[in-house]
Amino acid sequence: MSAPLRFDGRVVLVTGAGGGLGREYALVFAERGASVVVNDLGGSMKGEGRSTSAADKVVDEIRAKGGKAVANYDSVEDGERLIQTALDAFGRIDILVNNAGILRDRSFPRTSDLDWDLIHRIHLRASFMVTRAAWNHMKSQKFGRIIMTSSAAGIYGNFGQANYSAAKLGVLGLANVLAIEGKKYNIHCNTIAPTAGSRLTKEVLPPDLVESFKAEYVAPVVLWLCHDSCKENGSVFEVGAGWIGKLRWERTQGRIVRKKNEPMTPEAVREKWEEICDFKNAVKPQNIQDSVGILVDVLAKIDKEQDVSANKTSAFTYKHSDINPDQAIGKVLPKMNFTYSSIQSILYALGVGMSTKEPDHLKFLYERHEEFSCFPTFGVIPSQASMMNGGLSDIPGLQIDMSRLLHGEQYLELCRPLPTSGTLTSQTTVADILDKGSGALIILDVHTYDGENLLCYNQYSLFIVGAGGFGGKRTSEKVKGTVKPPNRAPDAVVTDVTSQDQAALYRLSGDWNPLHIDPNFAAMAGFEKPILHGLCSFGYAARHVLKQYADNDILKFKAIKVRFMKPVIPGQSLQTEMWQEGSRIHFQMKVKETNQIVLGDSYVDLCDVPVNSPSKKQQKALQSDLIFAEIGRRIKDVGKELVKKVNAVFQWEITKDGITASQWTIDLKNGPGSLYKGLAQGKADVTFSLSDEDFMEVVHGKLNPQKAFFAGKLKVKGNIMLSQKLETILKDYAKL
Repeated sequence: MSAPLRFDGRVVLVTGAGGGLGREYALVFAERGASVVVNDLGGSMKGEGRSTSAADKVVDEIRAKGGKAVANYDSVEDGERLIQTALDAFGRIDILVNNAGILRDRSFPRTSDLDWDLIHRIHLRASFMVTRAAWNHMKSQKFGRIIMTSSAAGIYGNFGQANYSAAKLGVLGLANVLAIEGKKYNIHCNTIAPTAGSRLTKEVLPPDLVESFKAEYVAPVVLWLCHDSCKENGSVFEVGAGWIGKLRWERTQGRIVRKKNEPMTPEAVREKWEEICDFKNAVKPQNIQDSVGILVDVLAKIDKEQDVSANKTSAFTYKHSDINPDQAIGKVLPKMNFTYSSIQSILYALGVGMSTKEPDHLKFLYERHEEFSCFPTFGVIPSQASMMNGGLSDIPGLQIDMSRLLHGEQYLELCRPLPTSGTLTSQTTVADILDKGSGALIILDVHTYDGENLLCYNQYSLFIVGAGGFGGKRTSEKVKGTVKPPNRAPDAVVTDVTSQDQAALYRLSGDWNPLHIDPNFAAMAGFEKPILHGLCSFGYAARHVLKQYADNDILKFKAIKVRFMKPVIPGQSLQTEMWQEGSRIHFQMKVKETNQIVLGDSYVDLCDVPVNSPSKKQQKALQSDLIFAEIGRRIKDVGKELVKKVNAVFQWEITKDGITASQWTIDLKNGPGSLYKGLAQGKADVTFSLSDEDFMEVVHGKLNPQKAFFAGKLKVKGNIMLSQKLETILKDYAKL
C-alpha cells in the first residue's frame, strides 16, 4: 500500500470553513499534519450579520484532536488580513482553498444591483483578493497550491442564478490564468465544481439528495490536488458522491464560410450550419494557442482555396493528396549558394557559447590567431539556408504548412574541415517520407560542397504535425538512427550556463524565427519565454565533447547525431553527460535546473581517439581520490573557519592517460564549507587541471606548483591569485 498523504509543515488557509465543505477541508488537513487557518465571517447564507462561533467551533475540534489551528473572522474581501493571520500564527502560507460563498437567488429580471454585486464580491472578487495577498509569499518560496471553487451552475447555467453562475464561471477564468502565471514558480491552481450537502445546496437540492452528497466525499480530491507530489495544474473537476470527473472544452471541426477575395454572407453561414455544429471528430483545445492557432490555419487554407477537415491530433488535417511520397521522394531542390566571411564563423562560435574567458576558445574567435578555425557544427548553417530557402513546400506531393514543422533529429558529418570563409554550395534531396500517424516525418539529405569537393553532409528529420495518416511506411533504412547511451554512470559531465541573450546572439547566424526572440510570439506558441534554438544546444554539446575527448582538435571531429526532446530557456544551465565507447562518444544533455533531457540518445563520432574500456578505466583507482576524501573529512571539522579565511570555490579536473577521470569541488565560500565529487554547482573561482600522478607529486611536495604550471603540467583557469590559499587547505588543516 502506498504511503499516506501528509501535510506536515504546510500551512493551509480555508475560507468559509465554519461549516459544510470548508469545515471538512479544515479537519482533514489538520488530521494529516497541516497547520490550519479557519476563516469564517459567521454571517447568514445571504451574507448578512457576523459571528465568531462558527470558526471557533472548528478550531476547537481540531485542537481537541491534537491538531494546530487558529481562527480568522474577517470578510474574505479583506484578503491581506486573512493571509496575515497565517503569517502571524505559523510564519508562512502554502495552500489556499477559496471556499467561502453565499446565495441570493432571483430570476434574472428580479435580480437587483445588490444581489448581483454582493455575489460577485464574495465569490469572484474575494477569491482574487485572498489569492493576491498569498501570491508573492508562494512565489518567493517556490511553492503554492490554490483551489478555486466553481459550480455546475457556473459551467452549465441554472435558472434563478444569473448572478451566482456568472461569478462562478468568472472564478474558473481566474483560476486558468493563475495556473499559467504560477507554473514557473511551482504554484498550481485547480478548480472544483463540488456537489455536497451544505447550507447552499440545501436551497437548490431535494433533502434526500443533500444527505447523500456528503462533504467527506469531496475533501479527498482537494487534499490530493494540494499535495506536493500532485502535478495537476489548470484543470477543473466535477466532484460529488464519491465520483470525480475532469472537464475539458470540446470544439467541432468547424467550416470555412468565405472564399478568397469574396465577401462573407449570412447565407453561406446558413448553408454550412449543420457542418459547423457537427461534433463528429471534435477536437479538444487545451489552451489559447489551440484556440487561436486554428485561425492561422484558416487563413492559409483560404489563401490556397482549401477547406478544413477533421483530424484527431490537430486543428485540421492534410488531405491525403497533400502528402504523396511517390511524388516527393527523390526530388532535388535547386542548388543554393552560401557566402560567408570570418565574421560569420566568429559569430557562430559566440552563438554556441564560446568566450574569450576560455583561452582554448580564442582560435575560434580571433581571425588572426595562428590556429584560427571554423567550429565543426557550423556545417549546419549553410545546409539550413539551403533547406529553408530552397522551395521545400513547392515540391509536388509535399504541400506542407511550415508553421507546423518540428525539428526532430539532426545528423552532421564532416568530410574535411570547414573553411573560415568562402562560398559553399548546398543541394537538398527528399530522402524519404514516413507516416507516423499523428504527423509526417520528412527526411532531407543536404550535401554541401566547397567547389567540387564534398565538405559536409547533413540529414534533417522534420516532423509535420497533423500530416500523417496517408498510408505510408513507418521506418526507413535511410535514416541515420539515434543510439541509447550505455547503462552506467557517465564517464564525464560538463556544465555550461547559457546567457540570457544566447538565443538573440545565435539567431544572427541565420535562424530568424521570432519564437527565439519575441515574447508575444513565444506565448502564442505556448512558451512562457522565447526559447533557445535546438541547433544552439546542438553546438554546445559538440563543444563539450570536443573539449573533453579531443582537446578541441577539430581534425578529430567526424560526425554528430542528436534527437531534440525538450526546449531550453536562455539563461538555463546545459549539462552534458558523456560515455566513451571507443571513438564514439555517447551523450545526453539536460537542463541542470529542471533535470529534463533536451538532447537524448545522441552521439559524436571522433577520429583517432584512444580506445578506453570503461570497465577497465573504472577499475583503476585514482590516488587523488584518497587525498580528496581525507580533505573532505578535515573540512567537516573546520569548514566554517576555512570559509572565513579562504572564501573561494576551487575545482579540480584530474586526468588519467590524457582523459578527464575525476572532478572535485571544494566550496569554501557557501555555508559551512564542503567537498563533493563533480563540477562546481555554481561558478568556480579557480579551476586546476592536472594528471593524477602530478597531483600526488604536488601534494607530497615533490613537484613545485609554479614549475608544474610553467611546464604545462598544471593548467589554471580563473583567479590564479586564489591558488595561494591552497596551502591553508593542503597543509595546515589537511596535514598531508
